[in-house]
Amino acid sequence: MPIDPTVGTVLVLSYAALLLPAAWHKFRDLPVFAAVLDAYRILPRRLVPLLAPLVPVTEAALVIGICVPASRPFCAVAIAALLGLYALAIGWNVARGRTDLDCGCTGPLERRPVAAWMVYRNALLAGLVLPVAGTWDSRAMTALDIFAVLAALVTSIFLWLAVDRLLGQVVPRGALLKVSR
Repeated sequence: MPIDPTVGTVLVLSYAALLLPAAWHKFRDLPVFAAVLDAYRILPRRLVPLLAPLVPVTEAALVIGICVPASRPFCAVAIAALLGLYALAIGWNVARGRTDLDCGCTGPLERRPVAAWMVYRNALLAGLVLPVAGTWDSRAMTALDIFAVLAALVTSIFLWLAVDRLLGQVVPRGALLKVSR
């Protein structure tokens, strides 16, 4: 079943709104991101300085590619794979009890420790991008569709920010309050 162009456009722009800032945070301070990547202890240390710049380049390139209909299927699957890799890297370290690591999600200005919820978040995000790789309905978008895209995009961004803040900051602080009683 083809995806409606309104839904597809909302998904494409939502992933652009997610991945472009992520790439920018990493580019902004590559040495800090390289240290975060190295701390995961998944890659050989000598490869980290070479591979660290490739992560934000890949994220930015995939955003550009998902916006282009000809490359959209490949880029949607690649975004799903990248988010799956992020989930595996975080899950591997959470399973090893290494929850003191910075996730690397928010850039050098805000340190966020890895947690199990991030594995589920990235797995969910990996799955939600896959419909974009399929065929799209060929109907033309109307002015109402464009309004719906903009409203849904703003809503998805605010929902993302709220859920991320809730799970990344409020819930852990609440757990600390419980322990301190």
